[in-house]
Amino acid sequence: MIEVARNDRQIENWPSPYSSDMTEYRERDFQSLVRHSCKTKRVTLKIAKAIVIGDVSVGKSSLVNRFCHKIFDNNYKATIGVDFEVERFDILGVPFHFQMSV
Repeated sequence: MIEVARNDRQIENWPSPYSSDMTEYRERDFQSLVRHSCKTKRVTLKIAKAIVIGDVSVGKSSLVNRFCHKIFDNNYKATIGVDFEVERFDILGVPFHFQMSV
């Protein structure tokens, strides 16, 4: 596992929406209870999992590789079996792992 999250995976502030008019979410920062729980390390869920599904040759592996490795290769071969990636985030100083299967 990765010891420390990359700089772009360290989240200390609530990300701003692209456009305030286009989102239904009105929160502008983490709630005080969330910040307090993270400071005291009283957080239970530290792993999230996602399975990327879709038709053949639509770009599932490309999407995951772009997200995890910041690369794009237009010469992908068909995925046989399952690709598995894990990304580490530090959210308010708490390690958080995001597991993706393609």
